[in-house]
Amino acid sequence: MNELDIVQRVIADRRSVFPKAFSSDLVTDENIEQMLESANWAPSHKLTEPWRFHVVRDEALARLAHFMAEKYREDPKGGHFLQKKYDSIKAKVTRSSAVIIICMQRDPEERVPEWEEQAAVAMAVQNMSLRGWSLGVGGYWSTPPFRKAIHEFIDLSAGESCLGFFYLGHFAQAGQPPVRSPWQEKVQWIRE
Repeated sequence: MNELDIVQRVIADRRSVFPKAFSSDLVTDENIEQMLESANWAPSHKLTEPWRFHVVRDEALARLAHFMAEKYREDPKGGHFLQKKYDSIKAKVTRSSAVIIICMQRDPEERVPEWEEQAAVAMAVQNMSLRGWSLGVGGYWSTPPFRKAIHEFIDLSAGESCLGFFYLGHFAQAGQPPVRSPWQEKVQWIRE
């Protein structure tokens, strides 16, 4: 199998893996560093490189779990607090080997539209996810409303905002391969 086939296979096989499927095997710092290195190779217009990542692990995971669950308690989605949801928020964090807080550093000169920098962060996360998959590390990106309060948990730079959380861990089984409709159904060729 040539390198391009391997890349296509990793892209096609990758899927979201949720914390309930994580094993007790810890993801190493080295694996996380490899994932973050891959993230750093994402494209960005004018080389703004807007991706910023805050890696939460070890004892800090319990603090993050408590913080996130309490933020949910303060303002539950739909206005109705559910203990099951509160417990689920905590469990997602504590079952993870690490949670990467995904942030975007807005270009201070605003040389490119904000959506382009958000897209660049998304591409960085995709690179990170693909590299993780190749290392046997699964995860998923979550964007709960309380992400906007993360500045109460970590220090953000001026112009930095949180776009979500990437939960990661090793997994025994990732479930069924992803299903996609044929790409041809989503493409229109224009030749004249």
